[in-house]
Amino acid sequence: MAILVCGGAGYIGSHMVAQLLEKGEEVVVLDNFQKGHHDSLLGGKLYSGDLRDDAILHKVFTENNIDAVIDFAADSLVGESVTEPLKYFENNIGSTINLLKAMRDYKVKKIVFSSTAATYGEPDNIPILEDDRTFPTNPYGESKLAVEKILKWCDNAYGIKYTALRYFNAAGAHISGKIGEDHRPESHLIPLILQVALGQREKIMIFGDDYDTEDGTCVRDYVHVTDLANAHLLAVERLRRGEDSVICNLGNGKGFSVKEVIETTRKVTGLKIKAEMAPRRAGDPAVLIASSDKAKNILGWAPKYDSLQTIIETAWQWHKGHPDGYVK
Repeated sequence: MAILVCGGAGYIGSHMVAQLLEKGEEVVVLDNFQKGHHDSLLGGKLYSGDLRDDAILHKVFTENNIDAVIDFAADSLVGESVTEPLKYFENNIGSTINLLKAMRDYKVKKIVFSSTAATYGEPDNIPILEDDRTFPTNPYGESKLAVEKILKWCDNAYGIKYTALRYFNAAGAHISGKIGEDHRPESHLIPLILQVALGQREKIMIFGDDYDTEDGTCVRDYVHVTDLANAHLLAVERLRRGEDSVICNLGNGKGFSVKEVIETTRKVTGLKIKAEMAPRRAGDPAVLIASSDKAKNILGWAPKYDSLQTIIETAWQWHKGHPDGYVK
């Protein structure tokens, strides 16, 4: 019995594939390689194609005995989603609808869906709970919330059980240093800071130092990418035991400010990293921290690499060894 990983050549997807292989699972990967990298895959049976293509889905599901699906395939740039909302609705919603149709037709009843904290929008409470109000402030978050609702109705109609995992800032790299984060363009804070450390960027910009936080900069919840992958594996195992559908947050439950992240990166690298203040960006909440109690109680999940220093150390190991990412 195989696990299908959609978007398995992406940042989180490739770490998921590595985790499944370490556990001895049979892995099938489907990726269109718009953003993923062939060299990020440490194994598995690969299909190159798009979830919106019925022919590739037919091929995947007829040639393999698929037991469960983990779905990472999505466009995920918040800013781009605001300027290109139709692209995000067509890809993020349309792709998963097509996947669910195939699952229905081939009687595959288990899916773990990669959702996001962007479903909440501006939070009413800190830490954020799963039953807090969901009011996305961008089309990316809206597209993920729409899929969560579609999953609920597919469970009701077809008995497809799901776990939707809403996670916060994925960070770090595989402990082996073999795979890591390579986005083009890069938009995540830690790799942007490490680009300064590598001399690829002159400075890191801090957008606002007048927030209602301890040092005035935004506070975010960073969770190691391997810990995220482990939560998806635990979610698959739970669905295999016949448990019901559920939505869970994934985060460390504690936050780190932009200045803390920069200072910790200086400590890890031993390098001077130039930082410069800039005006606030529109739509940046002061604090985003998850409550992961539900994931801990229901999935039995607990972050292993939960210190900021460890997260940055693994990221630095990857970026130092792969300064141009997967480009050879």
